[in-house]
Amino acid sequence: MKIAHIAPLYESVPPRLYGGTERIIAYLVDGLVERGHQVTLFASADAVTRADLVPVRHQALRLDANPLTSPTAAHLSMLHQVRQQADQFDLLHFHLSHFVHFPFFEDFPERTVTTPHGRLDYADLPDAYRRWPHFPMISISDRQRQPLKEANWIATVQHGLPLDLHRPVERDPLGYLAFLGRLSRDKRPDRAIEIARRSGLKLKIAAKIGDDDRTYFHETIAPMIDGRQIEYIGEIGESDKAEFLGNAAALLFPIDWPEPFGLVVIEAMAFGTPVIAWDNGAMPEIIDQGVTGYIVRSIDEAVAAVVRLPELDRRTVRQTFEARFSADRMVREYEAAYVQLMDGLAR
Repeated sequence: MKIAHIAPLYESVPPRLYGGTERIIAYLVDGLVERGHQVTLFASADAVTRADLVPVRHQALRLDANPLTSPTAAHLSMLHQVRQQADQFDLLHFHLSHFVHFPFFEDFPERTVTTPHGRLDYADLPDAYRRWPHFPMISISDRQRQPLKEANWIATVQHGLPLDLHRPVERDPLGYLAFLGRLSRDKRPDRAIEIARRSGLKLKIAAKIGDDDRTYFHETIAPMIDGRQIEYIGEIGESDKAEFLGNAAALLFPIDWPEPFGLVVIEAMAFGTPVIAWDNGAMPEIIDQGVTGYIVRSIDEAVAAVVRLPELDRRTVRQTFEARFSADRMVREYEAAYVQLMDGLAR
């Protein structure tokens, strides 16, 4: 099968630092190549991939030293290029947000599939989708679908990671709690700090501070960081996760938004590290309660979950990750969805 994957241009594929969507795209396209498909990736030139790369921009937007970039112009230019080459492919797989590609391909939506990697509860999305109702969609969790139930959903494919990417650390955890991701209001690092303080454990924060989050960080979070019990170590890359997540007693994921998946949750599980997460978004679909972690609804419940961490077997956490969240399983499920679409075209 000749498949084109169209990636967002904000981060490289895979990302050098923070970034979940582009990491999943990297594992997916490499896995499809391994399974014998002819795969082309439309992305920035700094992508590292086994697919045929069509570089549509010299560099990912976030790491571009030029502050005067236009994400809208960059993505529109890429879509024009994809449209010009569309006849070379059996299927176009889009990973873009907010359906920006729909008008470009409305004359053959059946040859496309879209995986939205973010939340879908924005006010304008239902009206937009009703204008282009024939585009097939693949969700990354069942919960993600709820705001857009009328969409043409053909499958749910949860994220997966290569099983040899992360391995459990062969020693007892060091007794600190970990917060990894983005320092934004909806990720609720303030909750993580409160949980650590009330539990008496150290909290290590490894997180990106985006431009939109700087005021929140400096006004709300920075005053809580004392450098002793609450430590901020900055944004980390893939190579730093073994030490950071593997040595943690647990990952705290106290989100306050409808998280469509949460890649860091299964990254922690890959190290055998359990997760304490708020009951929001897809968390009940990802975490096996009392097996790979605890889903909580309050600070009190989270503190109680910290006390119960010794009840969880880190080997079982890892085994559950292997059974449920491998990249191979993810690739095979996407491949099955592609076959379903191709069968529909043939009929």
